Amino acid sequence: MKTIAELEEKLSRPSPELVKDIGKIEGDILLLGVAGKMGPSLARLLVRAIQEAGIQKEVIGVSRFSDQRMKNELENEGVRCIQADLLDDAALQDLPFAENLIYLAGKKFGTSADASTTWAMNAYLPGRVSEKFRKSRMVVFSSGNVYPFVPCASGGATEDTPPDPLGDYAQSCLGRERIFQYFSHRYQIPMLIYRLNYAIDMRYGNLLEIGKMVQEGKAIDLRTGHMNVIWQGDANEAAIRSLLHTSCPPKLLNVTGPETVSIQQVAEKFGELMNTRPQFVNEPEPFALLSNASRSHRMFGYPRVSLLEMIELTAEWILSGGPTLDKPTHFQEREGKF
Repeated sequence: MKTIAELEEKLSRPSPELVKDIGKIEGDILLLGVAGKMGPSLARLLVRAIQEAGIQKEVIGVSRFSDQRMKNELENEGVRCIQADLLDDAALQDLPFAENLIYLAGKKFGTSADASTTWAMNAYLPGRVSEKFRKSRMVVFSSGNVYPFVPCASGGATEDTPPDPLGDYAQSCLGRERIFQYFSHRYQIPMLIYRLNYAIDMRYGNLLEIGKMVQEGKAIDLRTGHMNVIWQGDANEAAIRSLLHTSCPPKLLNVTGPETVSIQQVAEKFGELMNTRPQFVNEPEPFALLSNASRSHRMFGYPRVSLLEMIELTAEWILSGGPTLDKPTHFQEREGKF
């Protein structure tokens, strides 16, 4: 895989299970925060699934759209795009109703320098959205960052693990969850809180960051020695299919790959594929930010794209000079500073 077109085709290719489920979801689907890392491919996946199912359903994407090219591309592919700042209440109130809402809006990077904006986006806006869309069913994107660090041999935090977020970003993510939970109870809004841990495509993500460090001969700090990862297309499928599993009170769902991934082993595989030897510093700590997504695997099956395939695709992308996004994951952060 060497081109954006190939990547976008793979990301937006629906499974037979998704095509079947999309026919069971009644009504149109509204995506709030569609222009982020996952939103565009999620919108394209929805459009393709609807087309393959042979049904009529509108996909509506809302964002500030600072990149007008993204807006034009999505519109050309069948998404109805609305340009709006969700923190502008007048703009929020003007948005159309949809029976289904996937909430992707949020702020992570730059939190340390501007924590108040992060809290406004992540914990204030959910209340306004819940008031406006109290008649919709919702899948709400959250983060595995709400969990404490757990032993690397534990298999990861489950949905029953009590939250213990570290730092402003993670705390604001828990704030988002609590606000949505409150309004779900108040208005009987069916919801699912979708706790994602490191989705990737070739242009961003923890695998890209490790692969680039291997290629450039930079030492990889192994204090964070383990991580989770899932192909963005698989994560998006889970988000869409979760619309059939909303409830009141909201269901919690961890979404990531099945492995507790050794960063050293991933780097060594990149070294093999790139014909170079990775460099390491420090020793792995016994605890890391890890999620156990066995509940989502029982609901939707295992991800279609394996860890090995993700590594191989990422290595090919790096070696061919494929474009990347300037959106580091900070997956090695151990003090909650983003």
